[in-house]
Amino acid sequence: MKQDSEWDLDIGHEHFVIQRRYEALGAFNDVLIAVWFLIGSFFFLNDSLVESGTWLFIVGSAQLIIKPLIKLTSLIHVGRIAPTNNQK
Repeated sequence: MKQDSEWDLDIGHEHFVIQRRYEALGAFNDVLIAVWFLIGSFFFLNDSLVESGTWLFIVGSAQLIIKPLIKLTSLIHVGRIAPTNNQK
């Protein structure tokens, strides 16, 4: 008999709606990170735009901090609704 250390709880449709919204937010954040780094890279090809390119890299790096915060917020949010749905 194999025991898993994690529990698989069915918390219903609300869980999936919330999870999809956080995943969409995370994907949008990833796209923005890619845009800042790509534009910043092109800016480095022109000496007069290097400072602006550096700022775009800083913005992209700051958004890398947002990525795990979105995931953590999602886990907390879904964790809070789980007991509510199981009581129904």
